[in-house]
Amino acid sequence: MPDTEPGWISTPLTADLLRGALDLERTAHGLLPHRLPARARAQCADPQLAMAEAQPAGVRLAFRTRATAVELDTLPTKRAYLGAPPRPDGVYDLLVDGRPHGHATAAGGNTLTVDLATGAAQHHPGPPATLRFTGLPDREKDVEIWLPHNETTELVALRTDAPVAPRPDRGRRVWLHHGSSISHGSDAASPSATWPARAALLGGVELVNLGLAGSALLDPFTARALRDTPADLISVKIGINLVNLDLMRLRAFGPAVHGFLDTIREGHPTAPLLVVSPLYCPLHEDTPGPGAFDTDALASGRLRFRALGDPAEVAAGKLTLTVIREELARVVRARAAEDPHLRLLDGRVLYGEADHAELPLPDGLHPDAATHLRIGERFAATAFAPDGPFAPDGPLGTDGPFAPDAP
Repeated sequence: MPDTEPGWISTPLTADLLRGALDLERTAHGLLPHRLPARARAQCADPQLAMAEAQPAGVRLAFRTRATAVELDTLPTKRAYLGAPPRPDGVYDLLVDGRPHGHATAAGGNTLTVDLATGAAQHHPGPPATLRFTGLPDREKDVEIWLPHNETTELVALRTDAPVAPRPDRGRRVWLHHGSSISHGSDAASPSATWPARAALLGGVELVNLGLAGSALLDPFTARALRDTPADLISVKIGINLVNLDLMRLRAFGPAVHGFLDTIREGHPTAPLLVVSPLYCPLHEDTPGPGAFDTDALASGRLRFRALGDPAEVAAGKLTLTVIREELARVVRARAAEDPHLRLLDGRVLYGEADHAELPLPDGLHPDAATHLRIGERFAATAFAPDGPFAPDGPLGTDGPFAPDAP
């Protein structure tokens, strides 16, 4: 809708209207949120990382208004994979005073078509799309529009039928989380239904989600981004991507974890810091990577993954999820005496063997929408519990699920 149409107010899209982004890039079309700062992006040319960090998982517009109707123009970039099933359009969630009030998808936009066999990608430009949310309550309220967690989104224009102001600071603690595609959102139903978003809502905290699909690799530039981002609570979920990519051996893994945590502690010396080991995943529990697409499944129109490693290679230092859990427990034990605010949570507390029997991973790696909600509820009930590391009064003892040796 044109800005000049009577009754509509156009509000410039600026940083004070956004939550969850570490950097904002002005483009020819508008504003592109990034979840890694420019300096970090300049230190790695990996296209997977570039795609993941530009997908706005956890990023949302947040403002105060009495508007009953909101329009948002965006330019999405949608992904398509040759030989794979079509991907659904990204979802935009609208929340009013923290409660779901509606959702929408954006038609049109750019398309990035990727050949899974060669990795080659083609970019096809498209037009911006307009989303409209109506029927909002006619009173002063907090409005949030959560951007698609799995679709790069340029913000073009915001229009409302009443003035908009940045949402006031509610004094809530900021939770900074880093992890893999599961933390990024994988197959969650919508951006406010990823497991970190669900846990943040239940825990009453402001989320900054640095879940980076395929890219939770203990990169030093990611550690520096965590170090330099203001936060009250920090968690890092480590493991699955290192196995998927067969990136390092046990000899390198332990020191890399120490270095990653050391860097975070440079900026957050006393913040509660929770290390989360991998969720249960039969594919890589005892079989090393690399992981790969299951070509037989693709041929029948299904997306699944398989492990290419040999369990016998573990003796030579190859990583599995079992090995990673054991090493993370050793690292946390070694640091505990000097870091009383560091805790470990075994990922199988969030999603274990019994959960897999009930809610198996559809593609062998990623949880479905219902499982995201379960993981988020488990995390909130555990980490934000009165005796949990994210309790308002700070972390308590090291027994229970936060003991380094606890399953």
